[in-house]
Amino acid sequence: MPHFEHPTETVFTWAAPPLKFGLGALAETGQDLRALGVTNALVITDPGVAASDVPDRVAHAIKAAGLGCDIFDGVAVEPTDASIEEAVAFARAGDWDGYVAVGGGSAMDTAKAVNLLTTQPGTLMDYIAPPIGGGKVPELPVKPLIAVPTTAGTGSEATTICVVDLLDLRLKAGISHPRLRPALAVVDPLTTLSVPPAVTAASGMDVLTHAAESYTALAFDARPAFPDAAARAAFCGANPISDVWCEKAMELVGKHLRRAVMNGNDLSARYGMAYASAVTGMGFGNAGTHIPHANAYPIAGAVENYRAEGYPDMPMVPHGQAVASTAMAAFRFTYPADPQRHLRAAELIGGRPVDPDEGAEALPRVLRELQHDIGMPHGIAAFGYTESDLDTLVAGTMKQSRQLSVVPRPLTTDAAGRIFRESLRNW
Repeated sequence: MPHFEHPTETVFTWAAPPLKFGLGALAETGQDLRALGVTNALVITDPGVAASDVPDRVAHAIKAAGLGCDIFDGVAVEPTDASIEEAVAFARAGDWDGYVAVGGGSAMDTAKAVNLLTTQPGTLMDYIAPPIGGGKVPELPVKPLIAVPTTAGTGSEATTICVVDLLDLRLKAGISHPRLRPALAVVDPLTTLSVPPAVTAASGMDVLTHAAESYTALAFDARPAFPDAAARAAFCGANPISDVWCEKAMELVGKHLRRAVMNGNDLSARYGMAYASAVTGMGFGNAGTHIPHANAYPIAGAVENYRAEGYPDMPMVPHGQAVASTAMAAFRFTYPADPQRHLRAAELIGGRPVDPDEGAEALPRVLRELQHDIGMPHGIAAFGYTESDLDTLVAGTMKQSRQLSVVPRPLTTDAAGRIFRESLRNW
């Protein structure tokens, strides 16, 4: 083998949980838990989802299978370190041997954190990715976790990722490790029928940016080689298997998201978006996201007064709105790294061929048209940010080592600043 002074990686990893998908899949949750060896399960959800009948239906299915079941409905939308500590304290007080997350990314990420911190030593910050946290690796077994998404958005049912809003730092950060991946994803499109239009739009844009970022991420074999298998990152970079799922997800979102926002009872559109969300998790959960997600964490963490339609009445930028807000400028920046992939992404989302002469503007144009049609905020100025906030946002972005490791071209602080500046208003 030839000797290289700085060898690149030659191996990628890909994994996903077993997936149960389809209308009515929710009714089999109790049987699924029994198959995993669970005898007493804790359902973890948030107050908004708890007000629907979905968690109660899950609990009924669990009890009908002869298993014990309780419900914790204290999950915070956009979970914080404080809200996760409350959920962990609740879980430590019981004798549950399995968990079921019911809800959007907030419920699933909280359940992952609960599973981690009730089975491993240490604190939440010990496991947060460096340089923000300690980057500790979980070494002990975790309990079976079934993820039941009720939005078509985060794809958290298929990933190793848990994202937390760190209140004192005014910054979001994440934990990622294969032990956090659910033991089973149960995706029932019927659970998404009651999701309001604005939440449908934001969740759908999260699906889309997941797919487009992973598809345009640094290729796995362009990364520096990891010293050994244990050191290999969960976000390994763009790879042939993730590409398949990301391409399918972009096609599905382009076809179904507008319809799902305009008519929430369009079951075909809801089915397509639920499918897109699940398969995107199989893509980005391995390849990894890059600049729009790195930007989204400080955008959400430093918000002061913005309140989003369809969400709890509190200052917050929903994750899907945060990632979408800088996506156009981010992909304009990454275009030179692989023009053909960016043009292909634009074709898949737009549903028609693009003129190669559009170059770096093709993908931003398609994203702008979609976001305008579904009523997304026009840019980060809509969240209350101005030129004077850009240094704070850039500093938060540059701490997101997990995302920055797969950016397809080097991101400097100046380049990050230009992306945020271009994203103050997108149309």
